[in-house]
Amino acid sequence: MRPENIHATAILIGERGLLFSGASGSGKTTLALTLIDHCRQRGLFARLIGDDQLFVEAHAGRLVCRAPATIEGLAEVPGLGPRKLPFEPACVVDLHILLLPAGVIARFQEDASDEIIGCTVPRIELAERNVTAALPAVMARLSIMPFL
Repeated sequence: MRPENIHATAILIGERGLLFSGASGSGKTTLALTLIDHCRQRGLFARLIGDDQLFVEAHAGRLVCRAPATIEGLAEVPGLGPRKLPFEPACVVDLHILLLPAGVIARFQEDASDEIIGCTVPRIELAERNVTAALPAVMARLSIMPFL
């Protein structure tokens, strides 16, 4: 089976893969880069998997993603264009972060998940273009400092 190409961004924090999706301009790359920086400042391993386009495949019931070879190691920095970053070639996705308009997100969310190419992936919904609110929400969900 061939991998499916999706419009999304993915990073790895420690051993946990995060998949960011949302409309163009919703802040996927900005949030991913902010999380990478935030984690590295705290001594945690954090790397880009891919930005803007990802290949996803199912392996043993888990969702695996990687960047197309033509854009691996590149992140599109708003206003500057693609820039090189340290990256990992692939990750297993442990959390789907769906960026949506603020008005459609519940203040307190029940556990939710998405079915992505036959794999069930836990999901949280966060307000698009709001890194200030999203950062602590993701860190709390992953139980990373200060949410231990």
